[in-house]
Order: sequence, then C-alpha cells, then structure tokens
Amino acid sequence: MRILAEKDTETLFNILDKSTEILKKELDVSYLDAFIENGDNMINNNTVHVEDDKPNEDIVSKLEKLYNEVDYNSMDAESIRKAIQIAMIKATKEDAVQANHQITPDTIASIMGYLIIRLYKNKSNLSVLDLAVGTGNLLSTVVNQLSDALKTNIHGIGVDNDDSMLAIASLNFQMQNKIDDVELIHQDAVDNLLVDDSDLVISDLPVGYYPIDENTKNYKTRSTNGHSYAHHLLIEQGMNHVKPGGFGVFLVPSNLFNTPAAKELLKWNQDNAYMQGLLNLPKELFTNVKAQKAILILQKHGNDAKQVDKIMLGEFPSFKNPSAFQKYLAEIVEWEENKLLK
Repeated sequence: MRILAEKDTETLFNILDKSTEILKKELDVSYLDAFIENGDNMINNNTVHVEDDKPNEDIVSKLEKLYNEVDYNSMDAESIRKAIQIAMIKATKEDAVQANHQITPDTIASIMGYLIIRLYKNKSNLSVLDLAVGTGNLLSTVVNQLSDALKTNIHGIGVDNDDSMLAIASLNFQMQNKIDDVELIHQDAVDNLLVDDSDLVISDLPVGYYPIDENTKNYKTRSTNGHSYAHHLLIEQGMNHVKPGGFGVFLVPSNLFNTPAAKELLKWNQDNAYMQGLLNLPKELFTNVKAQKAILILQKHGNDAKQVDKIMLGEFPSFKNPSAFQKYLAEIVEWEENKLLK
C-alpha cells in the first residue's frame, strides 16, 4: 500500500509540474500563479480556463491530455497532500518565496502531529485552528494524522493574510476532498479575529516584526519600545482562541525566550498558559544554527489544566540516527501519558 501511495504521489506531482510549467511559459507568470491556475482547471473537471485567447488551442489540448492521465479523486488524501507539497518546494526555489511563506517541511509537520495525537485521544469532534495556515501543509498533515489515529471528525480553521497562499490551501483541501471540513479565512490574524474558540491551536509562526502597531494595543506581548514580534503576538492570539485546558503547539525560534523582547512574552505566559514543553528540532534541518526552531507546547489555564511536574525540554537527535530518534520519541510519549496527562 505504501509503494502504491508513493507512486500516486509521484504520478500526480509529475502531472501538476508538467502542466504548471506549460502554463507558466504560456501565460508568462510565476510558477506559483501558474500552479493556482492549473489547480483550478483540474478541480473544474479538467476544464482549461481561457481568457483573451490564452492559452491557445494547442496548449489547451496538451493540458487536457495531461489532466486525463491522472485521477486524483481515486487517491488517498496524503498522496495528494504530498504531491502538492513537492510542487510548493519547487515553487519556493523557482520564485524565491520569502522565508515566512515557505512550506512547513513534512518531517516537522509529522512530528507535531505525532505529539498532538495523545493530547486528544479521547476527544470527539475536534476543532483545530492555524493562525498562519499558508499553503495548508501543516494543518492538512495534522488533520490527516488526527483523523486516521482518532477516528473522529476534525474541523480545521486556517487564517492567512496572503491570498495566493490561501488559494493554494484551498486547492490542497479541495483536491483531498476535505474542503467541507476546513474553513479558510483571509485576514490579518493579529487583527480582531472572529472565530469560535478551538480545541487545539497549531502554527508554524512567521518570525519577525509586526508592522502595524495600532493593531497590537490590546496585546500583553506587545513591545513597549518599537515594533512587536509577530510570533509573540500570534502565540497570544492563538491561546486566546483555544478553549480552557486546550493546547497550543507552535513552531518557534529555538531562542524564543532568550531575546530582549521575551520579557513581555514570559510575563504573559505566566499569567495565561502553562509551558509544558520546548523541544529543539535537529540542527541539521537548518542551514544556519541561528535559524534553528523548536516545538513549543502550551496549555491554557482552566478546565483542570495544571503545570506538569517535569517540563519536557531537550533536542531531538539527528534523523541520521534512527534508533536514537525513535528512543527520544518514546520518551516523549511516556512523558505525555505519565506526566502531562495524569
């Protein structure tokens, strides 16, 4: 089954890539824009959108032939998600996509999902909020993992202020036949967010300064001097929109609490959420040590939540040492079951 799924992923990516390259050249647009146009065509029953005689009849014929070589509706959701992820990795290289818009790598997204499963093992009808959903890879990975492991209904909510990223997220979920299970919202997640509180909040947080100081007035994590960090604000915003006792699982800079701006974040954290874990990802995943990231696990006060006796702190072993990596994962699972959830 795994070999078939990998073959499906490869087949779908090849079709997506070839047709996107054709449209990119014909329409003289970026790979990302061509991919969006291409995905819309496939979702629209493989009907090629023509405007101002572009693409021409010959190109339309080539595209339709390619589209008919694959039936993504017969594929499993993960094969589709992975094919789109590979295409987005190519788009990142071809279009020089800025760092905060780059896709959350599969390895990291899968680890985050794996850590979350036990936190909600007895929960039905789970809602998951992602405040920086981008192309939807992290939200989709976690939703798929939770659906498979928990056998329950999952409702996803994704927020982003970039319409191109949201267009890809929409294609992602539509092609997986999960668009009815996900609500995508086009807005600045730091601004007033009108969503119901969720059971879980996740996010690969954009790192850097947030430019609109006016929108940060009511934030406890805002800087008292100059612009505030967007990732600090979004941690606070996320935990404001999770139910009492619910978890926030965020991808953050490893030095999150070791910067001059961390004072406000630490004060807010003490008053509103329990920091239950901070797990550094392997350094090998990052081209620069300063860019190393960690998985932050917060739990909102209330509903019998309490500070765990032993906060889980540490660093994942190298992926090149599978036995050490699996041993560390087992230690985390034991900690979750015997410490965090007791």
